[in-house]
Amino acid sequence: MSSWQVVVFDLDDTLYPEREYVLSGFRAVAQWAAENAGIPAGEGFAGLHALFEQGVRGDTFNRWAALYGHDPAVLVPACVRVYREHTPAIVPFEGVPQLLAALRTHYRLGLISDGYLDVQRRKFAALRLAEYFDAVVFSDELGRAAWKPSPQPFEEVARQLGIAPGAAVYVADNPAKDFLGARRAGMASIWLRRPGGEYTWLTPATPDHLPDLTVATLADLEQILFERDAIRFIAPQA
Repeated sequence: MSSWQVVVFDLDDTLYPEREYVLSGFRAVAQWAAENAGIPAGEGFAGLHALFEQGVRGDTFNRWAALYGHDPAVLVPACVRVYREHTPAIVPFEGVPQLLAALRTHYRLGLISDGYLDVQRRKFAALRLAEYFDAVVFSDELGRAAWKPSPQPFEEVARQLGIAPGAAVYVADNPAKDFLGARRAGMASIWLRRPGGEYTWLTPATPDHLPDLTVATLADLEQILFERDAIRFIAPQA
């Protein structure tokens, strides 16, 4: 660990709460539906929010359209377009800008993010964090096959920074794909496993999906990154 030169971050639910992006998109969809589908904006947003809190994922707009008697085949494509193209109203987790500023005194910083390219670019722009990063890789720029857990984006960020992957550590939140991709590229990884996070409850599927370390807070992460040779840390159990 003493050879780490670079800290690479994931974006969604690592640097900002992804649920806030979802709710921002729902507000945009509800406003569009009020103007184009006769669904009152407040009521429409409340319905989308309720579905999200119930754990609905993937077919939210289909269920929502059906609630108001609309044909999902007609309404849903427009909802998806509005959701993806809206300007996000999101901010970083508390303490993130301060942490990034502190880390830059000792490390170079990179970012890797999955998702549709234009969507991820809008999120990153809205967060106003670009000044902290020396390299940014949106995996969709490399093609859908390069989305995590492919090692490609990890190799690409290392290439852009002129380092071997083993000289970097990846900080992320999703054990379904983040740490496997990093491991395949030869990069160490840390699970930022915040209480209440979207993927906090997940158990890594195989030993290869495990992170090298697990932390619950930014303070724990900062301690590890600044006291790498004297780690006094017990990872939470899966």
